[in-house]
Amino acid sequence: MFMRKVSVLLALLAILPADARQPVRARKAMVVAQEPHATDVGVAVLKAGGNAVDAGVAVGLALAVTHPFAGNIGGGGFMLIRFADGRSTFLDFRERAPMAATRNMYLGPDGKPTRDSIEGWKAAGVPGTVRGLELAHQKYGKKKWTDLVEPAVRLARDGFPVSYSLSQGLRNSTILSRFTESKRIFQRDGQYYEMGEVFRQPELAQTLERIGRGGAKEFYEGEIARKFAAESVKAGGLITAEDLRKYQAVERKPLEGTYKGYGVITAPPPSSGGVGILQMMSMLEKSNYEKTGAGSAAAIHYAAETMRRYYADRSEYMGDPDFYKVPVRKLLDPEYIRARAASIDRERVTNSDVIRAGENLAESGETTHYAIVDEQGNAVAVTYTLNGGYGNGVTVPGLGFLLNNEMDDFAAKPGEPNMFGLVQGEANAIQPGKRPLSSMTPTIVTKDGKLYLVAGAPGGSRIITAVMQVILNILDFNMNPQDAVDAPRFHHQWKPDKLYLEGGISPDTARMLEQMGHQVDYSPGVVIARVEAILLRDGWLMGGSDGRGDGKASGY
Repeated sequence: MFMRKVSVLLALLAILPADARQPVRARKAMVVAQEPHATDVGVAVLKAGGNAVDAGVAVGLALAVTHPFAGNIGGGGFMLIRFADGRSTFLDFRERAPMAATRNMYLGPDGKPTRDSIEGWKAAGVPGTVRGLELAHQKYGKKKWTDLVEPAVRLARDGFPVSYSLSQGLRNSTILSRFTESKRIFQRDGQYYEMGEVFRQPELAQTLERIGRGGAKEFYEGEIARKFAAESVKAGGLITAEDLRKYQAVERKPLEGTYKGYGVITAPPPSSGGVGILQMMSMLEKSNYEKTGAGSAAAIHYAAETMRRYYADRSEYMGDPDFYKVPVRKLLDPEYIRARAASIDRERVTNSDVIRAGENLAESGETTHYAIVDEQGNAVAVTYTLNGGYGNGVTVPGLGFLLNNEMDDFAAKPGEPNMFGLVQGEANAIQPGKRPLSSMTPTIVTKDGKLYLVAGAPGGSRIITAVMQVILNILDFNMNPQDAVDAPRFHHQWKPDKLYLEGGISPDTARMLEQMGHQVDYSPGVVIARVEAILLRDGWLMGGSDGRGDGKASGY
């Protein structure tokens, strides 16, 4: 009998994924971020009496030191907050176009987009991170600002051991190698950092010390601003002292919806992600797509068809709400969504050339994410970005921080694809002071009016579909958050007309999808964003950090 039980156990183990991981569990509080030192900073702030917003500020500043690929004070992002009493708010600190920006500034003599929107000084929007984090702290934090900045200062001044992935990322970055200051700091002029070596950034430490003493005013109006603007003008960039002085973060009302009885709180415009999450999940809600099972060709096909339809709408109707009246109400109207869903064929693909954005809807984008839940039940989801990996490649001389290339998130030429292959329309054309459309989608899910799930991701245009899939893996397929973020993902964004599949999806499934008419991109190395999530279930906080990166979940 004993040997029989052993045999059965071994058989069961044989069918489990060899690399399956358990979520990190904690009773009181949890932080999940894409770099371990930053996670530890957040946990330390919570243990010292800070709330989730305090931890969110400290983690954001720490990532600017330890995760230069995307962590930043030279970029921007979004913070979604749900308070323990049920209130919620959304802080928009997305970059803005400099006042000297013009509609056709990235078109060459042949009328085609140039690389000026991707690399170099002209690619940068006015950074918003420092102003946004300070706004969060002033309105909703508890700890002293200097206490929240100090861990980042320490990491920059004293350094931290370089991980293998960071060493490889810095070594292999061609954009860093094109700019003298970036090559000196991050690539040691060709004497590349090896795993385990200590990486110190004294210029960045001094910049952060000034921010700790003077707050956002120092970054936007003080000595940092003066040096920043002078270097920009000297190098032919567009950001001026006036652009910095006028930058403001904005507090907005989150979008809210429901899915199968769960509440969904998510990002409003200028994020395109919240509308996308709510529209696509509404198309899925009564479809019974999940009956065929997680990862089945039928489930992937149906979900991909909802993606295709939303991204067509995105290209036409999404933009900065301060400049363009985004028809959110009509895009989320149940009748409109039913009509969009009714056009889906469960057996065959609808070609993207046939699909158009919905009509008559006018009414009277590299990134990182972290999630935090504190002891009181407050939750914070932050996604912020430099856009491309290491942004535009420029490190501001003497200040030590990388700049974003967020201007590429505008439609440099409406109808033409950007660096993520996204086709965008007039609603997202370049205008001075305008915020570019974003795919960042920090999202919080509630159950019976109580906090249930916090999720978000980096990954450009693939953020929206990745976040949705993790939420669906938990709500529809009953996965724990670690399994939900580790499960292989897929992505369709209408144009180009391709269904991207991660390698964990079986070749048989890929062939079935091809037989349905999908143009499948199953090439090695396809990654559909990296998601971080926290789930509250059975009295436990469970943190899932995406195995596609070096992230860490930690709590107590």
